[in-house]
Amino acid sequence: MNTKRGQVGILQFGAGVSLALLLLQFVRPGLTSRPTTAELEAPEPVRQILKHSCYACHSNERRLSWFDEIVPAYWFVAHDVREARAHLNLSELGTKSPSQQRAVMFQAVNFIRAGLMPLSSYLRLHPDATVSPRQLAILEEYLTPKEPVAWSAKASEAADTEYRKWLNKSNQRAPVQPAPNGIEFPADYRDWKVIDSTTRFDASTLRVILGNDVALQAIADHHINPWPDGTKFAKVGWLQQPDGNGVVQAGAFLKIGLMIKDKTKYASTAGWGWAEWEGTELRPYGDGADFAGECVTCHSPLRKNDYVYTAPIPSGGSPK
Repeated sequence: MNTKRGQVGILQFGAGVSLALLLLQFVRPGLTSRPTTAELEAPEPVRQILKHSCYACHSNERRLSWFDEIVPAYWFVAHDVREARAHLNLSELGTKSPSQQRAVMFQAVNFIRAGLMPLSSYLRLHPDATVSPRQLAILEEYLTPKEPVAWSAKASEAADTEYRKWLNKSNQRAPVQPAPNGIEFPADYRDWKVIDSTTRFDASTLRVILGNDVALQAIADHHINPWPDGTKFAKVGWLQQPDGNGVVQAGAFLKIGLMIKDKTKYASTAGWGWAEWEGTELRPYGDGADFAGECVTCHSPLRKNDYVYTAPIPSGGSPK
């Protein structure tokens, strides 16, 4: 008797769970396809890679597998797709200027190179979305300028003159306006020490990274992950300028970017204050204080390195 009652109870429980799951299928946050506004203007091989590996989340198209449609999995998928569209929508990227499109694509390729995109959780159920090394090379080639910077004696002399002015601090306009988030221009940044140099393959630029005394002490103490509060970096960028003999040197001054570590004050932007000034006029970059989100996004592949691409290793040991 008790056995039969137990079996009936199990059947009733199973039926209740099944009915609940069935009813939950009707609780579905909206996730519809929308018209394409303007897709990225890119060669067909690039577009095919993006369509195959990125469009399911980063476009206006609704591309869900049958198992993505089942609640509760659908709730998580719909949430992720909405967030992905808000961050990067390839169906609307073409509305931005060519330089903005390339900047966004550089960030996307950086995420792929770092293994952060496509998401590992997504690839577990959608392994065919993996970007192969060959496909990654195609994306990188697309971002690499096709025409090398042409050398001219006039341009080279102008760049040298500008660089000498920069060294002598005679090309700074005063006063320099603060960044939209209130960060002041660091007038003394040229007195900081060089700790690294980099290039951007997609923009034909050379960048020198300068660090303040706090940054230098952190390097000497092997404490750079995380960097201590008070650390400041200035990333100074110049366009690449060939010298006519196959050697590339600094050309026209491009911009200066600033990172200030204060994990409390800048908690909302990964513990760093971000700012940027462009051109010899040192125009503050950004239309509003939320521009710093772009900086965090660009540096997020290095979140395990305290969001810093520069990782100097002093002599005598490895950083802690």
